Amino acid sequence: METRIAEIADGIYRLSTYVPDIAPPAGFTFNQFLVMGDEPLMFHTGLRKMFPLNRDALARIMSPERLRWIAFGHYEADECGAMNEWLAVAPDAQVAHGQTGCLVSLNDMADRAPRVLADGEAIELGRGKRVRYIDTPHTPHGWDAGVMVEESTGTLLCGDLFTQLGDGPALTQGDVVGPAIAAEDLFKYSSLAPDMGATIRALAKYSPRTLALMHGPSFAGDGAGALRALADDYDRRLRSRPSAAA
Repeated sequence: METRIAEIADGIYRLSTYVPDIAPPAGFTFNQFLVMGDEPLMFHTGLRKMFPLNRDALARIMSPERLRWIAFGHYEADECGAMNEWLAVAPDAQVAHGQTGCLVSLNDMADRAPRVLADGEAIELGRGKRVRYIDTPHTPHGWDAGVMVEESTGTLLCGDLFTQLGDGPALTQGDVVGPAIAAEDLFKYSSLAPDMGATIRALAKYSPRTLALMHGPSFAGDGAGALRALADDYDRRLRSRPSAAA
């Protein structure tokens, strides 16, 4: 395996590792995102066993010791499995997450105390970069779930939203909704909470120009339209459940 690097928006880098053995023959990608600034932030840590690959890839962009913030969508191995490995190599780094994630998991599991982010709270990274945290409970899964928006570039750090199979380009202007629907049909990974569609649709108000997918290519274009289309599909799934029709 190798971890490839691509700049998907100004000062935002995608570190992508393709694993062909997951869901063959298409395979599956695991993506981390580095937001540069005076206080660089990494969104997703990657799996613990992939840490050497990701550390070496990050070192081609900046010294790993400079990392200041570590964030992710929810507490799960591919989102934060290497959290403590990054804390060990970056002495000034701190995990930042929502209140639920900190109370339920991170206060105990992180080797240094995390920063608790309120819904809508922003972190100034410097050099014009600012990320805002948004609670998205149970969307797509995990009651501690959340996303971040980098405001200067209009980049939505999506976490598991829009998950898809395959090893596509680093950045696409093509369809990311259809492949996400297909992956949901296969994995059934979403919690299908009653407010899921509304939660995704609410993200459209940020009018993202780039969608940074954890599993799949990043998307450049009408991010709000893609979010609304994905929300419509989850609404459809909820309506079609046997309990909803009863």
